[in-house]
Amino acid sequence: MFDMMDFGIGEFTGDSGSGSPAPNSPYIPEASECMRCGMCVSSCPTFRLFEIDAETPRQRIRTISKILVENAPISAEERAHLDNCLQCRACETACPSRMSYGALFDQARAKLQKAAVRPWLAKLAMYFIERKRRRRMLLPMLSLYLRSGLRKPLRASGLLRKLKLDTAESLLNEPALGSLAGIYPVGRRQRQRGRVALFTGCLAEHFDRATQRAAIKLLNAIGYEVVVPEGQSCCGAIHQHNGCSAQALKEKNIEAFYQLEVDAVIYVASGCGAMLSEYEGDNSETAGWFAKRLQDINEFLLDHWPKNLEPAASNMNVAVHEPCSQRNVLKNGRAVHELLRKIPGLNIEALPDNQLCCGAGGSYMLSHPDNAQQLRNAKRQAIEGSGADVVVSSNFSCAFYLNADRAETARKLVHPIRLLADRL
Repeated sequence: MFDMMDFGIGEFTGDSGSGSPAPNSPYIPEASECMRCGMCVSSCPTFRLFEIDAETPRQRIRTISKILVENAPISAEERAHLDNCLQCRACETACPSRMSYGALFDQARAKLQKAAVRPWLAKLAMYFIERKRRRRMLLPMLSLYLRSGLRKPLRASGLLRKLKLDTAESLLNEPALGSLAGIYPVGRRQRQRGRVALFTGCLAEHFDRATQRAAIKLLNAIGYEVVVPEGQSCCGAIHQHNGCSAQALKEKNIEAFYQLEVDAVIYVASGCGAMLSEYEGDNSETAGWFAKRLQDINEFLLDHWPKNLEPAASNMNVAVHEPCSQRNVLKNGRAVHELLRKIPGLNIEALPDNQLCCGAGGSYMLSHPDNAQQLRNAKRQAIEGSGADVVVSSNFSCAFYLNADRAETARKLVHPIRLLADRL
């Protein structure tokens, strides 16, 4: 069923035949290194949905080869199967040959995007993601809409479906309107151990404010002053994964944090962290500085937790949802379990089927709502069947999607640091 890949390393990386990839290029295995194991197939969420060969990473790699190596046109059907990919990168984790699928996919998308016309909704989303001030002007209108009572009749009218806004509207919840930017010092009676900066992202700053407040509270509690720079921007993941350049956003973020005298740059959402961890600069001082100081909130708290700080005990059962960005890119999921063990009496278990994507996929929930909803339904079934009192997730996008438009009786996902902050 699965043939050998028919391309070599030099074709992708620009290697002259020496057998070594070009500097900073993704590693592409030789055709002879493919083990025909099919492990990427069983790990792929779209194969789980459709159960056809065209919806596998191996077939998508053949399409990517056409785009990047052969400079050949691809059919509408091949493009549709390529676009169905959630970019969860579970195939990378499963691949014994260490195929850099994510990097190749982004390159192929970028090449296709040059000749494509983006839908108006995608253009509008990119516009507000890039422009913080315009986004903040829009938020009061969203808040007014949610409080006005128009939501129910507008949904019933069918207008949202006609405008293809029904999925986006179903995800809305009350945003925080003010800016989080500023300096948050430790308590007067507490010894300051250092100073860190907090990356808030674009949407998370307004739709996940409680988690970011919890991060500040915990960092202050362990002795770190927190700086939230106004100049930071979106991490660029949505742009890059949709074939658009994220370079301006990357440079803006690196510059905003480089200006600060901080010991670490802390991110809270693993989806942002995955993108930030793969920033590729020009080996400049600023890019190197940023890479060395970037840290996940769970890992930072775990590494710097004071021995004399003990949260209040709890006998709750907690299920840990492991986002794809954390599992397949950052590979630091154990830090969540270890950090939650700081709470005495807590019973912690991994959520069943953690290896399967929840369907959020950044903007995938908007571009492929039917596929995303099928995956979300499966994840919600796992959550309800877990028997947990609370489910935690370290990615804003996953929690945002799984919490949206849910039944009132359903369990709500929260970031693990919120459990910890509530028990200090």
